Amino acid sequence: MKPHLIAIDLDGTLLRDNKTISERTLNTINHVRKLGHHVMIATGRPFRASHVYYKQMGLDTPIVNYNGAYVHHPHDAAWGTFHSPLELNVAQQIIDTCGKYNIRNIMAQVKDEVFLQNYDEAIMEFLTFGTPPKIEIGHVREKLKTETTSILIHTKEEELDTIRHHLAKEVGNYIEHRTSGSPWNIIEIIKAGINKAVGVKKVAATYEIPEERIIAFGDEDNDLEMLTFAKYGVAMGNAIDEVKSAAYDVTNSNEEDGLAQFLEKFFKIS
Repeated sequence: MKPHLIAIDLDGTLLRDNKTISERTLNTINHVRKLGHHVMIATGRPFRASHVYYKQMGLDTPIVNYNGAYVHHPHDAAWGTFHSPLELNVAQQIIDTCGKYNIRNIMAQVKDEVFLQNYDEAIMEFLTFGTPPKIEIGHVREKLKTETTSILIHTKEEELDTIRHHLAKEVGNYIEHRTSGSPWNIIEIIKAGINKAVGVKKVAATYEIPEERIIAFGDEDNDLEMLTFAKYGVAMGNAIDEVKSAAYDVTNSNEEDGLAQFLEKFFKIS
């Protein structure tokens, strides 16, 4: 079989709910790589919070972070770094728009520098996973002085749609905005035209792999473009309905080794 490119989301897809990779899934990925196929990560996480899984799988491919806003090759600087940040004035408009609502927190990320509006123990635990970034707390609107890789808005579940509606009205031409549901209820914002599929395309071109030999796995709405771009876009059993409807196929959940099950069947691994 000719080499395939396998693009994998992390949370809710590769990772179980306890944020670990099951032994079966890890073994299956190792087997697939030994067959000559390329495995890559495509995640909304920054690299600092995903490199532990990259290393655990022993990957040697480029990685897509921040939902496509930051793409690079950890082992090959010559491959290039593709950073697509929000313009500063757009980031400021986003903060101003969200500030009109009873949001819980705002976090702006500039590569590995984080600006957090309000100290939150749970968020701090998340931020310090992997390689801790430089963190500044308080007055994000004032502290932010440069283009921004990503902005996260933490709010109540019932306010997600309202805030997204107003973001679309105020700065919709400049941004992509997606949600992550319970328990976080986060709106993720990056530059318009950027998504995971953009990064996967760059990596596919590197290996000269056509769309018909791309497999992608995901569970949330930030995976939609990637799953529809790939010939074999696979939704996890725990995926949201919109992702399941758009996918080529639906496998079992992240708690049931759904990713491994699909790969074992597809590549006839016994």
